Amino acid sequence: MPHDLFDPGSLAGAAFYGVLALAAATLAALLIRRFVRRLEKRLTDATVLRFVGLFAQLLAYLAALVLYAHLVPELRALGTALLAGAGVLSVVGGLAAQDTLGNLIAGFSLVLSRAVREGDAIRLYTPVGLIDARVHAISLGFTVLRDGDDNEVVVPNSVIMGSALVRVAHPPAGA
Repeated sequence: MPHDLFDPGSLAGAAFYGVLALAAATLAALLIRRFVRRLEKRLTDATVLRFVGLFAQLLAYLAALVLYAHLVPELRALGTALLAGAGVLSVVGGLAAQDTLGNLIAGFSLVLSRAVREGDAIRLYTPVGLIDARVHAISLGFTVLRDGDDNEVVVPNSVIMGSALVRVAHPPAGA
């Protein structure tokens, strides 16, 4: 019975290795978060670092899942059968989430190009009109701005990347 625990072909072994993979991924994600927090204190603009940290955490869990699926024989067979379906699902999902994926890619582009940074005063020409505001936060899908009346304006990153943007050298009071 104890030897079943280390056999990935048995239910007990698959569960053991599943818990082990989850624990390893969680530990890796925790270490990545701690590293990012320590490094963040030394930087003036940590936006890129936060993105990279989140992406690295996602990769840690993905790597654990792939290693686990490769280790358990029953999952290898299932993975082969589902591979063809994954291609079709990715096309359907891509079409359904076109705007969301566009915002995600625009978010990476926005952060990597450093077109705007948190704290910048900007003038943004959008389809709904001119917005004078300060960049409060940049996430993968949206950028949060604060206008002169302290209203929170949430703008999709694809709108920011597709609009004319002016970094204002001397922002008006309150922006």
